[in-house]
Amino acid sequence: MKILIADDESVSRRMLQALLVKWGYEVVSAEDGDGALANLKSADAPRMALLDWMMPGQNGVDVCRALRKLRPEPYTYILLLTAKDAKESVVEGLESGADDYLTKPFNPQELKARIRVGLRLLELEDNLVQAREAMRFKATHDTLTGVWNRGAILETLEREVWRSRREGTTLGVLIADLDHFKSVNDTYGHLAGDAVLREVTKRMQNDVRPYDAVGRYGGEEFLILLP
Repeated sequence: MKILIADDESVSRRMLQALLVKWGYEVVSAEDGDGALANLKSADAPRMALLDWMMPGQNGVDVCRALRKLRPEPYTYILLLTAKDAKESVVEGLESGADDYLTKPFNPQELKARIRVGLRLLELEDNLVQAREAMRFKATHDTLTGVWNRGAILETLEREVWRSRREGTTLGVLIADLDHFKSVNDTYGHLAGDAVLREVTKRMQNDVRPYDAVGRYGGEEFLILLP
């Protein structure tokens, strides 16, 4: 796990970095809020950030607000480190998008425990995202062949028709029907028929362009869209 530390005090930053490295984490550090936000917006951004509240430029709360406004995926867990312990300050920090806070000076074991809580929440978040993507795939793809299902390919057809009209371009539409497919099922069984359907769709997908679409229209019929 890569963790970002953002603190303008070099001594505090180095002490915190030494703790995290000792606990087995990879550490990225920033000296101010601008540097922290740049790291969190990068392609290989840390999944967790420990942000000091008071920093030059953008402070920790500003970074939280900016990051949550961008809504990047995957989710970033943010822990605010603050010398402020007033309830108003805590509420402000949490409402800005921080997931947790820790008051300075903090106990190292408490920090360790809170990081572990953050890791568990990130794991749950990742599991939810995977489940959501799996459900989305099942809702739009044919279970047997993996190409678009009837509903999804017809929706794509409608969208491509409107796009071709708007842009004055052409659209090729093919209906492909497998000849003598019933005899395959009758002679060799439905498992063999399923294997034939999978192989046919694989060959279709290999022969179309990346922006073309192949969908199972029904049974052994396929709809292919060629913008």
